Amino acid sequence: MTTTLLKFAGAAATALMMAACATGPDLEAGNGATTGTAAPTGPIPGSMADFEKNAGNRVFFAYDQYTLSSEAQSTLSRQAAWLREYPQSAVLIAGNCDERGTREYNLALGARRAEAARAYLVSLGVDPTRIQTVSYGKERPIDARSTQQAWALNRNATTALTNVGS
Repeated sequence: MTTTLLKFAGAAATALMMAACATGPDLEAGNGATTGTAAPTGPIPGSMADFEKNAGNRVFFAYDQYTLSSEAQSTLSRQAAWLREYPQSAVLIAGNCDERGTREYNLALGARRAEAARAYLVSLGVDPTRIQTVSYGKERPIDARSTQQAWALNRNATTALTNVGS
């Protein structure tokens, strides 16, 4: 009885898979090319996912620093190019710190980090009215552990779209 049930279930699964395949795009006779339009791959152009993938949304800082490394400048250059391509988009740059230091000190340092990123984007031609900054200090860590690796991740300026232009 169990063997019969297994055979029946296997046959039903095979039939379902074949039916699902039959509803896919039609194939032109003989050449294997599809006649339907392919579903888009990757993020939607102009979306936050597109921004993150193609420009990068985060730059990192050394301990107790707000100067931009060459790697940070490279990321911000990609962000500026992306923002020039989507001129209706605006961003918020959030300055962040690791858990070390007082709340007040880290809020001030986070503000300097966000402003450093903002100033670099403006120097690359991004309209300053499209950029807002905020400091979260040590209040919004990416990684809550108390390790060197976590602290390095948490010392950043993160850029997020606040509106997406068309």
